[in-house]
Amino acid sequence: MKTAKLVIGILSIVLFVLVGMQSCVAGLGNTVSNNGEVGGSAGLLLAVCLLVAGIVAICTRNGGKGGYVSAGFYIVGGLIGLLCAGSYADLNIWSGLSIFFGILCIVGSRKQQ
Repeated sequence: MKTAKLVIGILSIVLFVLVGMQSCVAGLGNTVSNNGEVGGSAGLLLAVCLLVAGIVAICTRNGGKGGYVSAGFYIVGGLIGLLCAGSYADLNIWSGLSIFFGILCIVGSRKQQ
């Protein structure tokens, strides 16, 4: 599970860049069209949660309570993304992936104990 946490952490940092850029464009589109949606802002929050959770997962891959902390960030970010996606359909995919990463971190932390 140490290797899995490392891989998930690296993927999360890469996804931070992708989701962050998409969310900036979506937020700009929401502002220009003045449609009242918050999908771009929710995507930025998800991207920050992915970054923090990825760093924590990498740093604590050898054990401890860090797996639960990173899982919390993954799941909270995923829930924010799912609840505020609006017409930004890609955010649902990234949110689901974030929740899946959170579940994997919980399972990995339980197996290491």
